[in-house]
Amino acid sequence: MPRALISVSDKRGVVAFAQGLVQLGWDIVSTGGTAAALKAAGVPVESVESITNFPEMLDGRVKTLHPMVHGGLLGRRDNPVHQRAMADHGITPIDLVAVNLYPFRATISQPDVSFEDAIENIDIGGPSMLRSAAKNHEFVLPVVEPFDYPDVLALLRAGEIPAETRRAYAAKVFAHTADYDGAIAGYLTPREKGLPARLGGSLERVSSLRYGENPNQRAALYVTEEPRGIRDLTQRQGKELSFNNILDLDGAMAAVAPWTNRPACAVIKHTTPCGLAVGASALEAWQKALATDPQSAFGGVVAFNTVVSKATAEEMVGMFLEVIVAPSFHEEALRVLSAKKNLRVVELPVSHGEQGLDYKCVRGGFLVQDRFQFDPSEEAWRVPTVRHPTEQEWSDLRFGWAGVASVKSNAIMLIRGEAAIGIGAGQMSRVDASFLAAHKARQQGHDPRGSVLASDGFFPFPDGVEAAAEAGVTAIIQPGGSIKDDDVIAAADRLGLAMVLTGSRQFRH
Repeated sequence: MPRALISVSDKRGVVAFAQGLVQLGWDIVSTGGTAAALKAAGVPVESVESITNFPEMLDGRVKTLHPMVHGGLLGRRDNPVHQRAMADHGITPIDLVAVNLYPFRATISQPDVSFEDAIENIDIGGPSMLRSAAKNHEFVLPVVEPFDYPDVLALLRAGEIPAETRRAYAAKVFAHTADYDGAIAGYLTPREKGLPARLGGSLERVSSLRYGENPNQRAALYVTEEPRGIRDLTQRQGKELSFNNILDLDGAMAAVAPWTNRPACAVIKHTTPCGLAVGASALEAWQKALATDPQSAFGGVVAFNTVVSKATAEEMVGMFLEVIVAPSFHEEALRVLSAKKNLRVVELPVSHGEQGLDYKCVRGGFLVQDRFQFDPSEEAWRVPTVRHPTEQEWSDLRFGWAGVASVKSNAIMLIRGEAAIGIGAGQMSRVDASFLAAHKARQQGHDPRGSVLASDGFFPFPDGVEAAAEAGVTAIIQPGGSIKDDDVIAAADRLGLAMVLTGSRQFRH
Protein backbone atom coordinates (compact mmCIF):
# COMPACT_ATOMS: atom_id res chain seq x y z
CA MET A 1 0.00 0.00 0.00
CA PRO A 2 1.28 3.51 -0.71
CA ARG A 3 2.31 5.50 2.36
CA ALA A 4 1.92 9.22 3.12
CA LEU A 5 3.68 11.16 5.85
CA ILE A 6 1.64 14.12 7.07
CA SER A 7 3.02 16.67 9.55
CA VAL A 8 1.56 20.18 9.42
CA SER A 9 1.42 23.33 11.50
CA ASP A 10 -1.36 24.80 9.35
CA LYS A 11 -4.09 22.18 9.67
CA ARG A 12 -6.55 23.71 7.20
CA GLY A 13 -8.03 20.91 5.12
CA VAL A 14 -5.68 18.25 6.46
CA VAL A 15 -8.42 15.96 7.83
CA ALA A 16 -10.30 15.88 4.52
CA PHE A 17 -7.02 15.31 2.68
CA ALA A 18 -6.04 12.39 4.91
CA GLN A 19 -9.53 10.91 4.65
CA GLY A 20 -9.29 11.12 0.86
CA LEU A 21 -5.94 9.31 0.89
CA VAL A 22 -7.30 6.56 3.14
CA GLN A 23 -10.25 6.08 0.78
CA LEU A 24 -7.71 5.59 -2.02
CA GLY A 25 -5.95 2.87 -0.01
CA TRP A 26 -3.09 4.84 1.48
CA ASP A 27 -1.47 4.31 4.89
CA ILE A 28 -0.95 7.50 6.93
CA VAL A 29 2.10 8.22 9.11
CA SER A 30 2.00 11.37 11.23
CA THR A 31 3.55 13.28 14.11
CA GLY A 32 2.44 14.91 17.35
CA GLY A 33 -0.41 17.37 17.00
CA THR A 34 -1.21 16.36 13.43
CA ALA A 35 -1.58 12.70 14.44
CA ALA A 36 -3.85 13.71 17.33
CA ALA A 37 -6.06 15.81 15.02
CA LEU A 38 -6.36 12.98 12.50
CA LYS A 39 -7.09 10.35 15.16
CA ALA A 40 -9.78 12.60 16.67
CA ALA A 41 -11.42 12.69 13.23
CA GLY A 42 -11.33 8.91 12.97
CA VAL A 43 -8.47 8.70 10.47
CA PRO A 44 -6.26 5.61 11.01
CA VAL A 45 -2.76 6.88 11.72
CA GLU A 46 0.61 5.29 12.46
CA SER A 47 2.94 7.39 14.59
CA VAL A 48 6.43 8.29 13.40
CA GLU A 49 7.79 6.80 16.64
CA SER A 50 6.40 3.41 15.64
CA ILE A 51 8.44 3.35 12.42
CA THR A 52 11.65 4.88 13.85
CA ASN A 53 11.49 2.97 17.17
CA PHE A 54 12.82 6.18 18.66
CA PRO A 55 10.88 8.63 20.85
CA GLU A 56 10.25 12.28 20.07
CA MET A 57 12.73 14.21 22.20
CA LEU A 58 14.34 17.56 23.00
CA ASP A 59 10.95 19.32 23.23
CA GLY A 60 10.03 18.10 19.76
CA ARG A 61 13.24 19.28 18.10
CA VAL A 62 14.03 15.69 17.13
CA LYS A 63 11.28 13.42 15.82
CA THR A 64 11.60 12.92 12.04
CA LEU A 65 15.39 13.30 11.66
CA HIS A 66 15.93 9.56 11.32
CA PRO A 67 17.10 7.12 8.58
CA MET A 68 13.78 5.25 8.76
CA VAL A 69 12.11 8.48 7.59
CA HIS A 70 14.68 9.92 5.22
CA GLY A 71 15.63 6.53 3.84
CA GLY A 72 11.99 6.05 2.92
CA LEU A 73 12.01 9.45 1.23
CA LEU A 74 15.35 9.38 -0.57
CA GLY A 75 15.59 5.77 -1.72
CA ARG A 76 15.22 5.47 -5.50
CA ARG A 77 12.70 2.86 -6.56
CA ASP A 78 14.64 2.13 -9.79
CA ASN A 79 18.02 1.62 -8.10
CA PRO A 80 18.67 -1.99 -6.98
CA VAL A 81 21.39 -0.91 -4.56
CA HIS A 82 19.00 1.51 -2.85
CA GLN A 83 16.26 -1.13 -2.74
CA ARG A 84 18.61 -3.72 -1.24
CA ALA A 85 19.81 -1.32 1.45
CA MET A 86 16.23 -0.36 2.34
CA ALA A 87 15.25 -4.04 2.59
CA ASP A 88 18.30 -4.88 4.70
CA HIS A 89 17.42 -2.16 7.19
CA GLY A 90 13.65 -2.56 7.15
CA ILE A 91 13.00 0.85 5.59
CA THR A 92 9.53 1.20 4.05
CA PRO A 93 9.18 3.67 1.15
CA ILE A 94 7.20 6.87 1.69
CA ASP A 95 5.34 7.95 -1.43
CA LEU A 96 3.89 11.33 -0.44
CA VAL A 97 4.92 14.01 2.07
CA ALA A 98 2.44 16.69 3.14
CA VAL A 99 4.33 19.13 5.35
CA ASN A 100 4.03 22.81 6.13
CA LEU A 101 6.37 24.61 8.42
CA TYR A 102 6.35 26.23 11.83
CA PRO A 103 4.86 29.74 11.44
CA PHE A 104 8.14 31.64 11.71
CA ARG A 105 6.98 34.76 9.86
CA ALA A 106 3.75 35.00 11.84
CA THR A 107 5.73 34.57 15.07
CA ILE A 108 8.26 37.33 14.41
CA SER A 109 5.52 39.67 13.20
CA GLN A 110 4.10 39.80 16.73
CA PRO A 111 5.18 43.04 18.39
CA ASP A 112 6.42 41.52 21.66
CA VAL A 113 7.89 38.24 20.41
CA SER A 114 10.97 37.10 22.31
CA PHE A 115 14.13 35.92 20.64
CA GLU A 116 13.64 32.50 22.28
CA ASP A 117 10.14 32.13 20.81
CA ALA A 118 11.43 33.11 17.38
CA ILE A 119 14.21 30.51 17.54
CA GLU A 120 11.82 27.75 18.62
CA ASN A 121 9.69 28.51 15.57
CA ILE A 122 12.53 27.70 13.19
CA ASP A 123 11.49 24.41 11.64
CA ILE A 124 14.24 21.85 11.04
CA GLY A 125 12.54 18.52 10.46
CA GLY A 126 9.88 19.93 8.15
CA PRO A 127 12.23 21.51 5.59
CA SER A 128 14.44 18.42 5.74
CA MET A 129 11.55 16.10 4.85
CA LEU A 130 10.30 18.45 2.14
CA ARG A 131 13.73 18.76 0.55
CA SER A 132 14.27 14.99 0.66
CA ALA A 133 10.90 14.37 -0.97
CA ALA A 134 11.45 17.12 -3.55
CA LYS A 135 14.87 15.76 -4.47
CA ASN A 136 13.29 12.34 -5.04
CA HIS A 137 10.14 13.74 -6.65
CA GLU A 138 10.18 11.13 -9.41
CA PHE A 139 8.97 8.70 -6.74
CA VAL A 140 7.80 10.86 -3.81
CA LEU A 141 5.19 13.61 -4.20
CA PRO A 142 5.95 16.65 -1.97
CA VAL A 143 2.94 18.77 -0.97
CA VAL A 144 3.64 22.02 0.86
CA GLU A 145 0.47 24.13 0.37
CA PRO A 146 -2.92 23.23 1.96
CA PHE A 147 -4.78 24.63 -1.06
CA ASP A 148 -3.10 21.97 -3.22
CA TYR A 149 -4.79 19.08 -1.35
CA PRO A 150 -7.90 18.85 -3.60
CA ASP A 151 -5.75 18.88 -6.75
CA VAL A 152 -3.48 16.18 -5.36
CA LEU A 153 -6.44 13.94 -4.53
CA ALA A 154 -7.85 14.49 -8.02
CA LEU A 155 -4.49 13.54 -9.58
CA LEU A 156 -4.24 10.38 -7.48
CA ARG A 157 -7.78 9.35 -8.38
CA ALA A 158 -6.95 9.83 -12.05
CA GLY A 159 -3.98 7.46 -11.81
CA GLU A 160 -0.32 8.13 -12.55
CA ILE A 161 0.93 11.63 -11.77
CA PRO A 162 2.73 13.15 -14.80
CA ALA A 163 6.45 13.85 -14.46
CA GLU A 164 5.99 17.55 -15.21
CA THR A 165 3.44 17.83 -12.38
CA ARG A 166 5.82 16.15 -9.95
CA ARG A 167 8.57 18.55 -11.01
CA ALA A 168 6.25 21.54 -10.49
CA TYR A 169 5.47 20.41 -6.93
CA ALA A 170 9.17 19.91 -6.25
CA ALA A 171 9.96 23.39 -7.54
CA LYS A 172 7.29 24.80 -5.25
CA VAL A 173 8.97 23.11 -2.28
CA PHE A 174 12.39 24.57 -2.97
CA ALA A 175 10.89 28.03 -3.53
CA HIS A 176 8.97 27.67 -0.26
CA THR A 177 11.96 26.57 1.80
CA ALA A 178 14.16 29.25 0.21
CA ASP A 179 11.61 31.88 1.20
CA TYR A 180 11.42 30.40 4.69
CA ASP A 181 15.21 30.40 5.07
CA GLY A 182 15.32 33.96 3.73
CA ALA A 183 12.95 35.11 6.46
CA ILE A 184 15.11 33.44 9.11
CA ALA A 185 18.31 34.88 7.65
CA GLY A 186 16.73 38.33 7.57
CA TYR A 187 15.69 38.01 11.22
CA LEU A 188 19.13 36.85 12.39
CA THR A 189 21.24 39.15 10.21
CA PRO A 190 22.67 42.21 12.02
CA ARG A 191 20.62 45.22 11.10
CA GLU A 192 21.58 48.65 9.87
CA LYS A 193 19.14 51.28 11.10
CA GLY A 194 16.72 48.50 12.00
CA LEU A 195 16.61 46.90 8.53
CA PRO A 196 18.34 43.67 7.43
CA ALA A 197 21.60 43.87 5.49
CA ARG A 198 20.22 41.36 2.99
CA LEU A 199 16.72 40.41 1.91
CA GLY A 200 15.83 37.12 0.28
CA GLY A 201 12.87 34.91 -0.45
CA SER A 202 10.56 34.03 -3.28
CA LEU A 203 7.22 35.13 -4.61
CA GLU A 204 4.50 32.74 -5.69
CA ARG A 205 2.45 33.50 -8.80
CA VAL A 206 -1.19 32.89 -7.88
CA SER A 207 -2.81 34.28 -11.02
CA SER A 208 -1.97 35.60 -14.46
CA LEU A 209 -3.72 38.86 -15.34
CA ARG A 210 -5.10 39.90 -18.71
CA TYR A 211 -2.62 42.79 -18.83
CA GLY A 212 -0.92 45.36 -16.63
CA GLU A 213 -1.62 49.05 -16.24
CA ASN A 214 -1.98 49.17 -20.02
CA PRO A 215 -2.97 46.48 -22.56
CA ASN A 216 0.56 46.16 -23.98
CA GLN A 217 2.05 45.13 -20.61
CA ARG A 218 2.14 41.54 -19.36
CA ALA A 219 1.10 41.10 -15.72
CA ALA A 220 0.54 38.55 -12.96
CA LEU A 221 -0.18 38.55 -9.23
CA TYR A 222 2.60 37.19 -7.03
CA VAL A 223 2.22 36.86 -3.27
CA THR A 224 4.51 36.54 -0.30
CA GLU A 225 3.92 34.54 2.86
CA GLU A 226 3.07 37.57 4.97
CA PRO A 227 0.75 36.62 7.84
CA ARG A 228 -1.99 38.77 6.33
CA GLY A 229 -2.19 40.29 2.90
CA ILE A 230 -3.40 40.01 -0.67
CA ARG A 231 -3.00 36.21 -0.66
CA ASP A 232 -6.06 36.11 1.64
CA LEU A 233 -8.25 37.58 -1.13
CA THR A 234 -11.36 35.61 -2.07
CA GLN A 235 -13.38 36.68 -5.11
CA ARG A 236 -17.07 35.87 -4.64
CA GLN A 237 -18.31 36.93 -8.09
CA GLY A 238 -17.64 39.04 -11.16
CA LYS A 239 -15.09 39.46 -13.91
CA GLU A 240 -11.44 38.63 -13.48
CA LEU A 241 -9.60 41.15 -11.32
CA SER A 242 -7.29 43.42 -13.29
CA PHE A 243 -3.87 44.79 -12.37
CA ASN A 244 -5.40 48.19 -11.60
CA ASN A 245 -8.30 46.62 -9.65
CA ILE A 246 -5.85 44.90 -7.30
CA LEU A 247 -3.87 48.10 -6.75
CA ASP A 248 -7.08 49.98 -6.00
CA LEU A 249 -8.61 47.41 -3.65
CA ASP A 250 -5.36 47.18 -1.68
CA GLY A 251 -5.35 50.96 -1.26
CA ALA A 252 -9.05 50.91 -0.45
CA MET A 253 -8.66 48.45 2.40
CA ALA A 254 -5.75 50.51 3.74
CA ALA A 255 -8.02 53.58 3.71
CA VAL A 256 -10.63 51.98 6.01
CA ALA A 257 -8.14 50.22 8.29
CA PRO A 258 -7.65 53.01 10.89
CA TRP A 259 -11.19 52.52 12.24
CA THR A 260 -11.32 49.34 14.32
CA ASN A 261 -14.61 49.87 16.18
CA ARG A 262 -16.73 51.87 13.73
CA PRO A 263 -18.03 51.10 10.23
CA ALA A 264 -15.99 52.92 7.59
CA CYS A 265 -16.31 53.17 3.82
CA ALA A 266 -13.86 54.41 1.19
CA VAL A 267 -14.42 55.03 -2.52
CA ILE A 268 -11.17 54.76 -4.47
CA LYS A 269 -10.16 55.99 -7.91
CA HIS A 270 -6.58 55.55 -9.12
CA THR A 271 -5.43 54.30 -5.68
CA THR A 272 -6.55 57.39 -3.77
CA PRO A 273 -9.88 58.15 -2.05
CA CYS A 274 -12.52 60.28 -3.72
CA GLY A 275 -14.88 59.50 -0.83
CA LEU A 276 -14.35 58.52 2.79
CA ALA A 277 -16.58 58.41 5.87
CA VAL A 278 -17.53 56.59 9.04
CA GLY A 279 -21.09 55.95 10.14
CA ALA A 280 -23.29 54.09 12.57
CA SER A 281 -23.63 51.29 9.98
CA ALA A 282 -22.09 50.18 6.71
CA LEU A 283 -25.07 51.76 4.92
CA GLU A 284 -24.60 55.16 6.54
CA ALA A 285 -20.84 55.06 5.93
CA TRP A 286 -21.48 54.30 2.23
CA GLN A 287 -24.03 57.10 1.88
CA LYS A 288 -21.66 59.63 3.44
CA ALA A 289 -18.63 58.42 1.46
CA LEU A 290 -20.56 58.53 -1.82
CA ALA A 291 -21.71 62.07 -1.04
CA THR A 292 -18.09 63.28 -0.98
CA ASP A 293 -17.89 63.15 -4.77
CA PRO A 294 -20.60 61.08 -6.51
CA GLN A 295 -19.30 62.04 -9.93
CA SER A 296 -15.81 60.62 -9.33
CA ALA A 297 -17.23 57.53 -7.61
CA PHE A 298 -18.55 56.28 -10.98
CA GLY A 299 -16.48 53.20 -11.89
CA GLY A 300 -14.69 53.21 -8.56
CA VAL A 301 -13.62 50.61 -6.01
CA VAL A 302 -15.59 50.63 -2.74
CA ALA A 303 -14.16 49.23 0.48
CA PHE A 304 -15.66 48.55 3.91
CA ASN A 305 -14.02 47.57 7.17
CA THR A 306 -17.14 45.68 8.23
CA VAL A 307 -19.67 43.17 6.91
CA VAL A 308 -21.78 44.43 4.00
CA SER A 309 -25.51 44.16 4.69
CA LYS A 310 -28.39 43.58 2.29
CA ALA A 311 -29.53 47.19 2.67
CA THR A 312 -26.06 48.46 1.76
CA ALA A 313 -25.91 46.19 -1.26
CA GLU A 314 -29.31 47.41 -2.44
CA GLU A 315 -28.08 51.01 -2.38
CA MET A 316 -24.90 50.18 -4.33
CA VAL A 317 -26.21 47.75 -6.92
CA GLY A 318 -27.80 50.45 -9.08
CA MET A 319 -24.48 52.25 -9.59
CA PHE A 320 -21.63 51.30 -11.91
CA LEU A 321 -18.74 50.15 -9.71
CA GLU A 322 -15.69 48.06 -10.59
CA VAL A 323 -15.10 46.30 -7.25
CA ILE A 324 -16.71 46.07 -3.82
CA VAL A 325 -14.30 44.72 -1.18
CA ALA A 326 -14.98 43.96 2.47
CA PRO A 327 -14.01 41.43 5.14
CA SER A 328 -17.35 39.65 4.57
CA PHE A 329 -20.81 39.94 3.03
CA HIS A 330 -24.16 38.77 4.29
CA GLU A 331 -25.58 36.07 2.03
CA GLU A 332 -28.58 38.32 1.30
CA ALA A 333 -26.15 41.04 0.17
CA LEU A 334 -24.41 38.61 -2.19
CA ARG A 335 -27.75 37.67 -3.72
CA VAL A 336 -28.53 41.34 -4.35
CA LEU A 337 -25.12 42.01 -5.89
CA SER A 338 -25.34 38.91 -8.10
CA ALA A 339 -27.73 40.88 -10.32
CA LYS A 340 -24.60 42.66 -11.61
CA LYS A 341 -22.77 39.70 -13.15
CA ASN A 342 -19.63 41.67 -14.03
CA LEU A 343 -19.32 43.42 -10.67
CA ARG A 344 -16.30 42.08 -8.82
CA VAL A 345 -17.16 41.21 -5.21
CA VAL A 346 -14.13 40.46 -3.06
CA GLU A 347 -13.57 39.41 0.53
CA LEU A 348 -10.29 40.51 2.10
CA PRO A 349 -9.43 40.81 5.80
CA VAL A 350 -8.59 44.27 7.09
CA SER A 351 -5.00 44.66 8.26
CA HIS A 352 -4.89 46.46 11.58
CA GLY A 353 -1.32 47.38 12.46
CA GLU A 354 0.57 44.21 11.47
CA GLN A 355 4.29 44.83 11.52
CA GLY A 356 6.41 44.10 8.48
CA LEU A 357 8.18 45.67 5.55
CA ASP A 358 6.80 47.44 2.48
CA TYR A 359 8.56 47.43 -0.86
CA LYS A 360 8.49 49.90 -3.73
CA CYS A 361 10.03 48.74 -6.97
CA VAL A 362 12.59 50.87 -8.79
CA ARG A 363 14.53 49.77 -11.85
CA GLY A 364 16.93 47.08 -10.74
CA GLY A 365 16.00 47.14 -7.08
CA PHE A 366 13.58 47.79 -4.28
CA LEU A 367 13.11 50.57 -1.78
CA VAL A 368 12.24 49.03 1.57
CA GLN A 369 10.59 50.65 4.55
CA ASP A 370 8.60 49.72 7.62
CA ARG A 371 4.96 49.15 6.78
CA PHE A 372 2.92 52.27 7.50
CA GLN A 373 0.84 51.96 10.65
CA PHE A 374 -1.66 54.63 11.53
CA ASP A 375 -0.99 55.83 15.07
CA PRO A 376 -4.20 56.91 16.85
CA SER A 377 -2.26 58.18 19.88
CA GLU A 378 -2.66 61.87 20.64
CA GLU A 379 0.09 62.10 23.24
CA ALA A 380 2.33 64.22 21.02
CA TRP A 381 -0.49 66.45 19.73
CA ARG A 382 -0.57 70.07 20.82
CA VAL A 383 -2.66 73.14 20.15
CA PRO A 384 -0.36 76.15 19.57
CA THR A 385 -3.12 78.61 18.61
CA VAL A 386 -5.10 80.93 20.84
CA ARG A 387 -8.36 79.28 19.87
CA HIS A 388 -8.79 75.58 20.68
CA PRO A 389 -11.00 73.29 18.62
CA THR A 390 -14.62 72.83 19.65
CA GLU A 391 -15.89 69.35 20.51
CA GLN A 392 -17.30 68.89 16.99
CA GLU A 393 -14.09 70.15 15.42
CA TRP A 394 -12.08 67.69 17.50
CA SER A 395 -14.24 64.83 16.23
CA ASP A 396 -13.72 65.87 12.62
CA LEU A 397 -10.01 66.58 13.10
CA ARG A 398 -9.44 63.06 14.46
CA PHE A 399 -11.31 61.62 11.50
CA GLY A 400 -9.35 63.81 9.10
CA TRP A 401 -5.98 62.79 10.51
CA ALA A 402 -6.87 59.11 10.05
CA GLY A 403 -8.34 59.71 6.60
CA VAL A 404 -5.69 61.89 5.02
CA ALA A 405 -3.09 59.15 5.57
CA SER A 406 -4.57 57.22 2.61
CA VAL A 407 -4.54 60.18 0.19
CA LYS A 408 -1.67 60.67 -2.25
CA SER A 409 0.67 63.50 -1.21
CA ASN A 410 0.50 66.46 -1.28
CA ALA A 411 -2.79 65.69 0.42
CA ILE A 412 -5.48 67.94 1.83
CA MET A 413 -8.86 66.77 3.09
CA LEU A 414 -11.84 68.88 4.15
CA ILE A 415 -14.12 67.20 6.69
CA ARG A 416 -17.57 67.75 8.14
CA GLY A 417 -19.54 65.28 10.22
CA GLU A 418 -16.77 62.65 10.10
CA ALA A 419 -16.92 62.51 6.32
CA ALA A 420 -14.71 63.98 3.63
CA ILE A 421 -16.41 66.76 1.69
CA GLY A 422 -13.42 67.72 -0.48
CA ILE A 423 -10.10 66.04 -1.26
CA GLY A 424 -7.04 67.54 -2.92
CA ALA A 425 -4.63 64.74 -3.84
CA GLY A 426 -1.26 64.38 -5.51
CA GLN A 427 -0.58 68.07 -6.02
CA MET A 428 2.88 69.57 -6.39
CA SER A 429 1.94 72.47 -4.09
CA ARG A 430 0.11 72.24 -0.78
CA VAL A 431 -1.67 75.51 -1.62
CA ASP A 432 -2.91 73.91 -4.83
CA ALA A 433 -4.06 70.87 -2.86
CA SER A 434 -6.03 73.16 -0.53
CA PHE A 435 -7.55 75.00 -3.48
CA LEU A 436 -8.49 71.71 -5.17
CA ALA A 437 -10.11 70.32 -2.00
CA ALA A 438 -12.28 73.43 -1.64
CA HIS A 439 -13.07 73.44 -5.38
CA LYS A 440 -14.13 69.76 -5.31
CA ALA A 441 -16.30 70.41 -2.27
CA ARG A 442 -18.16 73.28 -3.93
CA GLN A 443 -18.41 71.34 -7.21
CA GLN A 444 -20.38 68.61 -5.41
CA GLY A 445 -22.62 71.03 -3.51
CA HIS A 446 -20.72 71.04 -0.20
CA ASP A 447 -20.14 74.33 1.54
CA PRO A 448 -16.55 74.41 2.88
CA ARG A 449 -17.51 77.03 5.45
CA GLY A 450 -17.34 75.53 8.92
CA SER A 451 -15.37 72.47 7.82
CA VAL A 452 -12.00 71.38 9.21
CA LEU A 453 -8.87 70.60 7.22
CA ALA A 454 -6.32 67.79 7.51
CA SER A 455 -2.91 67.96 5.85
CA ASP A 456 -0.53 65.01 5.54
CA GLY A 457 2.53 67.30 5.72
CA PHE A 458 3.41 70.63 7.27
CA PHE A 459 2.52 74.01 5.76
CA PRO A 460 5.82 75.51 4.61
CA PHE A 461 4.35 79.01 4.43
CA PRO A 462 1.29 80.85 5.80
CA ASP A 463 -0.33 80.95 2.33
CA GLY A 464 -1.84 77.46 2.77
CA VAL A 465 -3.55 78.54 5.99
CA GLU A 466 -4.75 81.74 4.35
CA ALA A 467 -6.25 79.75 1.45
CA ALA A 468 -8.02 77.44 3.94
CA ALA A 469 -9.44 80.38 5.89
CA GLU A 470 -10.62 82.02 2.66
CA ALA A 471 -12.56 78.81 1.90
CA GLY A 472 -14.24 78.98 5.32
CA VAL A 473 -12.20 76.33 7.19
CA THR A 474 -12.30 76.83 10.97
CA ALA A 475 -9.71 74.33 12.24
CA ILE A 476 -6.61 72.58 10.87
CA ILE A 477 -4.67 69.48 11.81
CA GLN A 478 -1.16 69.09 10.41
CA PRO A 479 2.22 67.68 11.47
CA GLY A 480 4.08 70.93 12.03
CA GLY A 481 7.86 71.00 11.82
CA SER A 482 8.36 73.75 9.23
CA ILE A 483 10.95 76.43 9.87
CA LYS A 484 8.03 78.79 9.25
CA ASP A 485 5.81 77.21 11.93
CA ASP A 486 5.68 80.44 13.94
CA ASP A 487 4.48 82.37 10.89
CA VAL A 488 1.91 79.65 10.07
CA ILE A 489 0.57 79.66 13.66
CA ALA A 490 0.48 83.47 13.68
CA ALA A 491 -1.58 83.41 10.48
CA ALA A 492 -4.02 80.96 12.07
CA ASP A 493 -4.37 83.24 15.11
CA ARG A 494 -4.86 86.30 12.93
CA LEU A 495 -7.62 84.51 10.99
CA GLY A 496 -9.29 82.99 14.07
CA LEU A 497 -8.49 79.34 13.22
CA ALA A 498 -7.74 76.56 15.69
CA MET A 499 -4.72 74.44 14.83
CA VAL A 500 -3.49 71.04 16.03
CA LEU A 501 0.09 69.92 15.47
CA THR A 502 0.55 66.13 15.55
CA GLY A 503 4.35 65.97 15.41
CA SER A 504 4.40 63.34 12.63
CA ARG A 505 3.71 63.36 8.91
CA GLN A 506 1.86 60.81 6.74
CA PHE A 507 3.19 61.04 3.19
CA ARG A 508 1.96 58.55 0.61
CA HIS A 509 3.84 58.76 -2.69
